[in-house]
Amino acid sequence: MSDTSLYALVYSSDAIGSITEGALQEILEQARRRNERLDVTGILLYREGRFVQYLEGSHDNVLAVYDDIAVDARHTDVRVLLQQPVLARRFSSWTMGYEALRDAPSALPEGCRNTFAEIERADDPARVLRALSELTLWFHVRAMRA
Repeated sequence: MSDTSLYALVYSSDAIGSITEGALQEILEQARRRNERLDVTGILLYREGRFVQYLEGSHDNVLAVYDDIAVDARHTDVRVLLQQPVLARRFSSWTMGYEALRDAPSALPEGCRNTFAEIERADDPARVLRALSELTLWFHVRAMRA
């Protein structure tokens, strides 16, 4: 695959210890600087000690960013959930969008799904993509309201 191919990668991981808003802000600032330099865009989601991140850009640059992330000591159990070529960017104007999600309710109302948890269904790439599309739409709508 050439360096110019548009590529996406989604991973999840577990935070080490308690992550404060200040620590999250530091992670975002570092990511935004690196991603701007490498022309990588995406979104970082955080809830209940769990990260889910979507990265997009050239194949080589996305993998370079992921390689750095995978060895970051602030999290563990890093799992690639999806990686594939894509036709267009989902987050073209965000070097790293961010949303701290509120804690999930203990029981969801009938007919509702936990989209955040659905993303982590690495055994079913179609489910991962559907859940990611839903979160993408949700994040874009929230950003437009802000």
